[in-house]
Amino acid sequence: MAALLEVRNVCKQFSGLAALKDVSFEVDEGRICGLIGPNGAGKTTLFSIIAGCTPPTSGQIVFRGQDLTRIRPHHAVRAGIARTHQVARPFRSMTVLENVEVALRYGRSGESGNLAKDAMQALELVGLEYSQHFPAAILSVGDLKRLELARALAAHPILLLCDEVCGGLSESETQSVLALLRRIQQMGTTVLYVEHNLRAIMGVCEKVVVLNFGEKLAEGPPAQMQNDPAVIEAYIGKSTL
Repeated sequence: MAALLEVRNVCKQFSGLAALKDVSFEVDEGRICGLIGPNGAGKTTLFSIIAGCTPPTSGQIVFRGQDLTRIRPHHAVRAGIARTHQVARPFRSMTVLENVEVALRYGRSGESGNLAKDAMQALELVGLEYSQHFPAAILSVGDLKRLELARALAAHPILLLCDEVCGGLSESETQSVLALLRRIQQMGTTVLYVEHNLRAIMGVCEKVVVLNFGEKLAEGPPAQMQNDPAVIEAYIGKSTL
């Protein structure tokens, strides 16, 4: 299996403080890879670097064999990288459909060339077609998470960066979103998934990368990470999985 994304020796400093220290790993094409670690481990910073929102201090981001280390966010989207945000950021006064149409304007071209049609396809995929004419401001937390996914998927990503898409959801909502991630994978999209819900990570990911204090602590299959003493000490602790 070829590596779609290569994170090579990435470091990031903020005012002399190291948020990331020499982090390297690969995400294979067609897989769901998890990225875990305690608060402050550097997960969201790394996402921002991969998405072109924040430049690294040093190191490389290689995507499909191309060096995308210092490209702008809209160039990353057009190259095939889209992300969700931990805190949903919709255009609150716009309708759900209009929110997705905006994403289509900045992503890779859809199949039909029709914004409304392509936006509806994304909404149908995440189960939000019924709320297409609702203002985004009235959506529940669960539906806002789905709207985040719809907006990212509307860009037709090759690599989808999911930042805590199950945060704040009920168990049934979480299982529904995890089923959606599996469906997205089956459709050919590779997923890099940050999540604090360890049951979710262990249930859907084929590989897990663990960060701690900005450094890669471990990586491997979920079962191996679940039983790794260093991972348990640094992150899992007494949690029941």
